[in-house]
Amino acid sequence: MIYLKDFSFKYAEHDNFALRDISLIIPDGCFVGITGAAGSGKSTLTYAMNGIIPHCYPGDFYGSVVVGSLDTVEASLTDISRLVGSVCQDIDSQMVSSVVEDEILYGLENFGVAKDEIPSRVSEALEAMGISDLRSRSIDSLSGGQKQKVALAAIIALKPRILLLDEPTAELDPASSFNVFSLLKNYATEHGMTVVVVEQKIALLADFADKLVIVDDGRIRFDGTPKEVLSHSDELLDIGVNVPRSTSLINRLRKRGLYRGAAVCDVADAVRVCKEVLA
Repeated sequence: MIYLKDFSFKYAEHDNFALRDISLIIPDGCFVGITGAAGSGKSTLTYAMNGIIPHCYPGDFYGSVVVGSLDTVEASLTDISRLVGSVCQDIDSQMVSSVVEDEILYGLENFGVAKDEIPSRVSEALEAMGISDLRSRSIDSLSGGQKQKVALAAIIALKPRILLLDEPTAELDPASSFNVFSLLKNYATEHGMTVVVVEQKIALLADFADKLVIVDDGRIRFDGTPKEVLSHSDELLDIGVNVPRSTSLINRLRKRGLYRGAAVCDVADAVRVCKEVLA
């Protein structure tokens, strides 16, 4: 669904490359988590996937980025946006209406969705995000988590094939973050949607993602399943990526030869391993 080959990019106003020699394949229907230290190039990578680069940010572009069947250099930003739905980190800056229902209607009308399809799309999107009761609410009266769900509903109502989110839970508490990810994962699975999420909370990504991509200093450092990536906990910590303590503990046991299984991603698995080691 997304294919980057030997992609490098340098912003026009910068001396150094933000991304260098990126080659990455994201299969159709995959849930991908992207993380890395601040300034590593995560957001630039998403801008390349949704066409913001090169259409909005000028600079030196090398290699190729293909989304679906569209080369992002040759295709228009409008055509790319019909394929890729994006939710930015600053939700308030993305809202264009004052009422929840109007926010969802805006995108549908702007993209020329047939009038007889609009009511069902609005209702389905609200229901998918569990916010049907917020339909007539003022957006200013919503909590951060509710606004996040409204932004997601507005995008999925357009039925894109790819959903791209930049730190969607940055301002949410752990319970709200988990809830948003659960809704997102369920919807993506039911509809065969490809999801790419940039997120600092690697433990949250490990719970939901099929694939983790770690960006370090403009390059891809690790690319694999959560367990494959988290097995490198020491290296991840060295490059500024926080790793769950449960993962670090089990990796220490592996290094000392006390456990030979795969890395773990959560506390439950860590408890199971510790019981095996102590038995």
